[in-house]
Amino acid sequence: MCGLFASMSDVSKIPEFTSYFNQILHRGPDSTVMERRESGVVLAFHRLAIMDTTHAGDQPLKDLGESVFLLCNGEIYNFEYWRKHYQDLGAYRFQSHSDCEVILPLYLDKGIAATASALDAEFAFVIWDDKKQKMFAARDPIGIRPLFYGYSKSDKKIMFASEAKVLVPLCDQVQAFPPGHYYDGEGKFIRFKNVATPAKSTGDDLETILEKINQKLTEGVRKRLVADVPVGFLLSGGLDSSLVCGIAAKMLKRPLITFSVGLRKNPIDLPHAKKVAEFIKSNHHEVYFTEEETLQAVREVIWHLETWDITTVRASIPMYLVCKYIRKHSKIKVLLTGEVSDEIFGYKYTDFAPSAEEFQKESVKRIEELYMYDVLRADRCIAAHSLEARVPFADLDFVEYCMSIPGLKKMNTHNMGKWLLRKAFEKDNFIPDSILWRDKAAFSDAVGHSMVETLKAHSENLYTDEDIVRAKKKYPYKTPFTKESLWYRDIFEEFYPGKSDWIKDFWMPNKSWKNCDVQDPSARVLPNYGKSGD
Repeated sequence: MCGLFASMSDVSKIPEFTSYFNQILHRGPDSTVMERRESGVVLAFHRLAIMDTTHAGDQPLKDLGESVFLLCNGEIYNFEYWRKHYQDLGAYRFQSHSDCEVILPLYLDKGIAATASALDAEFAFVIWDDKKQKMFAARDPIGIRPLFYGYSKSDKKIMFASEAKVLVPLCDQVQAFPPGHYYDGEGKFIRFKNVATPAKSTGDDLETILEKINQKLTEGVRKRLVADVPVGFLLSGGLDSSLVCGIAAKMLKRPLITFSVGLRKNPIDLPHAKKVAEFIKSNHHEVYFTEEETLQAVREVIWHLETWDITTVRASIPMYLVCKYIRKHSKIKVLLTGEVSDEIFGYKYTDFAPSAEEFQKESVKRIEELYMYDVLRADRCIAAHSLEARVPFADLDFVEYCMSIPGLKKMNTHNMGKWLLRKAFEKDNFIPDSILWRDKAAFSDAVGHSMVETLKAHSENLYTDEDIVRAKKKYPYKTPFTKESLWYRDIFEEFYPGKSDWIKDFWMPNKSWKNCDVQDPSARVLPNYGKSGD
């Protein structure tokens, strides 16, 4: 993770600007560069050095003529292909071994639209073209890397930043840069790719589908193991993170370094994570936290997240705390995680989808909104501690193919959620069968049920029933409906007053479906929760 800022407005004249920009220093503490062009354009970058850790990889990266400047928070997985392509042509002389530098010759050769489309990557980047006097930007199709934009209060010129908190004091309005879009330098945001809705459904038979799921996820993991710094793995003990670890363990000739997290009292997932760690022979670390630490983390978690959503806050607390431990007790700088599987293959509540069409429509919605929920959580909790997240389930080729599989094949028709994913890896022996076929438990529940109960109990002491009634007037947009949600909203508004529309809605099951009209996002309130908490 890195922290970028780019502005057409000359913010260097604002005395407080450095302090604003340093609010995201945690994203890149290895080096900081701030450059002002003659036009008044300001480019600034906090770097977390992952590929080419020398100063040659510092940003902004520049072409030899110093007419095009690049800021990129990203990992470009097909950089070797493009690097060789332009070296063979003799069209560009590379000045670093940074994977991000391939964006410069791509832009010079193809322009912004084709450059964004050519990247197999997790990215958010900004290009300043001195000759054209234009600023361009783009964000990956899932929104793995964050990017926000706004227009300066003084002269209404556009500016971009990795986190909204940098722009809030500089702009009247701040918005998320839409995933899968590029900014054309003239005021338009244009979509270049939507992986949630492929052009057509695959006609592959079941055997081929299983084979391709296996191959494409395996390749997604392989790409994400490349780094010039130590790589670690978050291992919850659930299917998704266990699969990522199991695949990686077969590829690497050294033991993985894995981390799991749970409450000191009755952690649900830790024994399952330990079973996986022993099976793959990883160097495993169990991280414990207490109810007191849960409550202490809430404010800083919401500040980092820039959200008020109940589900996101709950799930972020243990992730934030395990990353804090990793930063303090290891040299790990890159973490592979298991996010994005649920959105493709289903949650507990999608068992109640009334039709294949509704299942698929829900999946599309969840993929398109990932950048506001699970992907946001992973980015902010990990980046808060100067680490980088890599998400194999978000591999563009994998997602696009899986979203082309008809909804009927992905629905729970076998009395086991994510049956396709499990079946695809059944013969590989990557992880224990008991984990491969273990029922899903939501992360915020699986670290220990008492974490959520602690949060609810604390909010009960903070608010009365009358406070909930008054919340309708206090917060007309997406009104908090429980004392816990009111607590999170009050903290959010303290940090980011009037910015609640950054988040579209509370993450909740589809209330229009049978058994899904619930008042709590936890899967524990659903009638099919069953053995998920075992």
